[in-house]
This record gives sequence, C-alpha cells and structure tokens, in this order.
Amino acid sequence: MNVKMILAVAALSIASHAAIAEEPSGTLEKIRSTGTITIGHRESSIPFSYYDNNEKVVGYAMDLCYLAVDAVKAKLGLQKLDVKLVPVTPSGRIQSVLSGAIDLECGTTTNNLERQKVVTFSTSYFVAANRFMAKAAANVRTLDDLKGKTIVSTIGSTNLKQISELNSQRQLGLTILAAKDNGEAFRMLESDRAAAFVMDDILLYSRMANSEIPGTYIVSEEALSVEPYGIMLRRDDPAFKKVIDDALSAVYRSGEIQKIYARWFLAPLPPNNVNLNVPMSASLKLAIEHLTDSGDPAAYRTESLVR
Repeated sequence: MNVKMILAVAALSIASHAAIAEEPSGTLEKIRSTGTITIGHRESSIPFSYYDNNEKVVGYAMDLCYLAVDAVKAKLGLQKLDVKLVPVTPSGRIQSVLSGAIDLECGTTTNNLERQKVVTFSTSYFVAANRFMAKAAANVRTLDDLKGKTIVSTIGSTNLKQISELNSQRQLGLTILAAKDNGEAFRMLESDRAAAFVMDDILLYSRMANSEIPGTYIVSEEALSVEPYGIMLRRDDPAFKKVIDDALSAVYRSGEIQKIYARWFLAPLPPNNVNLNVPMSASLKLAIEHLTDSGDPAAYRTESLVR
C-alpha cells in the first residue's frame, strides 16, 4: 500500500469514528470553502525547500508537506484541492502564518519555546544543530577561536539570536552581521567579509557541498544548540494540526520516511547532482519513533526521547 493510500485510509478511519456531522472550522473550513491550501516555502534551503533548475519547488520538507496536503484533501472529502505556493523569508515567515497568508510553512523553521508562544508546529521531521562554517585555512575550530572577529548569520533566525546572546555572555567581542538569507551569508564568508557563518549544520553542509571547492571550508564540531524542525502552523487550531500530525505519523509508521530521507540526504540532488551523504542522526531516528512536537531542545537528547 503506498503512502497516499495509507493517508486516505487513515483519514477515512478518523472520519468514521468522529462525529461526522461536525463541520470543519478554522483552517480546515478556510481550505474547504476556498478549495485552496497555501504552502509557504523557502527559495534556497537545500535540501528542504528550494527551486530546482525548472523553477519547481522541491525538497525533503516539500515532500512531507505534499503528503500532508493529500491528508487534508482526504479529510475534507474534496475531489480537487489546489495548492498555492508562496515564497517566505526567515524574517517574514512567522507573520505569513499569523496573517493567514499561508496555511502551513514548509522549510527549516526551528520549533522552540519562544516561537510556540505565537505559532505551533507539527511533530518534528528533522533535528539539526547550530554550528558555524569557516575557511579551513583560517584555523578556526571553536567559538573561542572567533573572538574579536566578524561573523554572519541570517536575519530572523534562531542562530542570529543565539550567537548574539553568546557574544554578550562570553564577552567574545564579535562583530555580528545579519544577511538577508543564507545565500548572502555564505557569499560574505566566501569573500572574506566574515570569518564564519553561523547556521544550522545541515544547511552549512549543503552550502559547502554545493560550493566550487568544498574542501575550502569546515563546519565546527562544537554544537551551540539543538534545532528541531517542524511544519509551522497557526496556534489554537488543534483540528488542523491533528490532520498534519496524523499524516506525518502515517509516513513514519509505514517506513516511507526512510525512502524520502534517502532521496534528499543520501543521493545526488538537483540541480548540481551533489550528494550530501548525511545519514539520519540518532536524535532524528528517535524523534520519528517517539513522535514529539516539543520546542525544548532537551527533549531531543536521545535519553529523553526514549523515556
């Protein structure tokens, strides 16, 4: 049985045991009345959500979100559901959810306790760590090695916030630049306008792998934080969140997640056919096995997930 069939059966099962007469509300009603679901996506967050050579939005997060769309369609009993794609930026993505401009955001947004005060997240589909990338020749390996230097991160990111806090706490004397997106931040490192680029490690590995000379760069072994990713949704809409969570759960339980992961992390990627070759981490394996939407980094320690 393929994933779409699994999702359809799951949605029908839910409907048969729920009060069928109950009308959908919130986001589900909005989607049913308009016949459209709107996905917010990133433009260059390889391999999660980005444009390929044909200007098609692809990626690991997009694959999962399209399966969630199938579940919404089945839940509402729609013959047709149009999908509208809207690009979002790190600085504008939360507001796009809050304003209703998008129904769900599919990219690399960290689920944390601060953000949970205004939005909510699906169960986690990736677990990254905050690290930095530098040029190998600079001999920069730890955060202390960056004392007094200029570093860059992306505006609107948890990474920028955290490195600013660490700079103050540890009196590092950093000059911190805020780039508009990850592409600009990498170019600043590439051109020596910054000594390091602070970002989620998987995005740094992707930038390094797709650079002209990958061996020019290193990613720090030192992890500054844990960064769980989830589909970002509006708060106070448990019915919509349940459909999304159930869709992800079906993908995880069927084992299809292994194939989707391998496609984006263990195989050549469009547009440059670069293989990131990043095996699934122990934290992600356990987050998939023991479903969680926690925004607490401590919840993603392997010993916490198996409790």
